[in-house]
Amino acid sequence: MKEENLQIATFAGGCFWCTEAVFLRIEGVEKVVSGYTGGTIKNPAYREITTGRTGHAEGIQMFYDENKVRYTELLELFFATHDPTTLNRQGHDVGTQYRSAIFYNSEIQKEMAEDFINLLEKEAVFNSPIVTEVTALGPFYIAEDAHQTYYDRNKEASYCQFVIDPKIDKIKKYYSNKLKEKHV
Repeated sequence: MKEENLQIATFAGGCFWCTEAVFLRIEGVEKVVSGYTGGTIKNPAYREITTGRTGHAEGIQMFYDENKVRYTELLELFFATHDPTTLNRQGHDVGTQYRSAIFYNSEIQKEMAEDFINLLEKEAVFNSPIVTEVTALGPFYIAEDAHQTYYDRNKEASYCQFVIDPKIDKIKKYYSNKLKEKHV
């Protein structure tokens, strides 16, 4: 399937290595790119992002086939695999670059994200209020090659074992019906 026939979703859920690793395994997600969005400078580099001064979040942009996976399913997976209640933080990763955010590219995506958050809040799914920002997608800058498919190339790294492996285990346990066959 060509990229022009796919829908685009852009999420930031802390470290992009984690978020990318989760969504690369989902049936219907054809491509995931790690990058930076939501900031103030053009063409930022990782070394600038890590300072927290550019305003960018580490995020992913995924290209998905809506005939195989719906946007609401992507939202469910997003909220199930990171903590949307901690402001500018995911575990030991602290700073605005690690914030929880949904960057919508249409009013429909905006409404779906807001409705999903409202449902999670109404159902008291989390013990604390959700702080995930829902904001219009601006420029998305693709991260350096070293950050693309990081988890798959570095599974033995301690960060991958202690931070990403539990997320992968969670989707295997609770969302096995959504996984690509090679990841079940």
